[in-house]
Amino acid sequence: MSKTLEKVQVEAGRIWKEAGLLDREIKVKARVLSTEEAIGNPEGDDFPLQKGKERLMEADFCGSKGQAFTDMFGDFSGTIGEIAEMDLSNNFRRAIFISSLNATLRHLKKTNRTVHCKDREPSICAGKMPEYIKDRYGEVKITQVGYQPKMVESLGQNFEYRILDLDPDNIGQEKYGTVVEGPETSQEALDWADLIVSTGTVIVNDTLEDFLRNKPVIFYGTTIAAAADIMGWERFCDQSM
Repeated sequence: MSKTLEKVQVEAGRIWKEAGLLDREIKVKARVLSTEEAIGNPEGDDFPLQKGKERLMEADFCGSKGQAFTDMFGDFSGTIGEIAEMDLSNNFRRAIFISSLNATLRHLKKTNRTVHCKDREPSICAGKMPEYIKDRYGEVKITQVGYQPKMVESLGQNFEYRILDLDPDNIGQEKYGTVVEGPETSQEALDWADLIVSTGTVIVNDTLEDFLRNKPVIFYGTTIAAAADIMGWERFCDQSM
């Protein structure tokens, strides 16, 4: 487990303890959502969820829901205290921790937008991102981490742009005018960029520290919602609930 994720877990434990959650027998359940439940029909067929490579795990705590993308999925039931002490040694355990963190901090009103957007909303979100970036950073060179088709289409049309992904089905393929690059060029692509735009799922696969550099990073998506608020990271997630 990376030192950054360790810091997130320690801070989560502090917040849970301060809120009195560790001493209560509270069960948090995570369930795997179907594609239709998770994202509806987003006007495309190449989202990772639709291709079956990732699933959303959802934690429900007192009616507040939190989600996390993962490629290792299943159900879990336990106490908040157990999650605070959990060995985050694989993607499944990290997805349990992150989805639970999102749900509990939403319940405590310390984070929001923890449920994935649906239907046309990914297109709406991606359409707003170029203006958001230009207002904050101007005309910058962007390297995106993680293949999200609507964002690839939108950012590639507005910036000098590169895209990194781990899916071998995507690497080397041209997507909306940009060729998807793999791990062999990742360091050069990250060094080249003025701004990194990264999927929040890097906190679940524990590659987060690869992208925290001496340059701006914008995380997108629901997975990293609560962790971003805890750590003060910038997140763009315009249409989530």
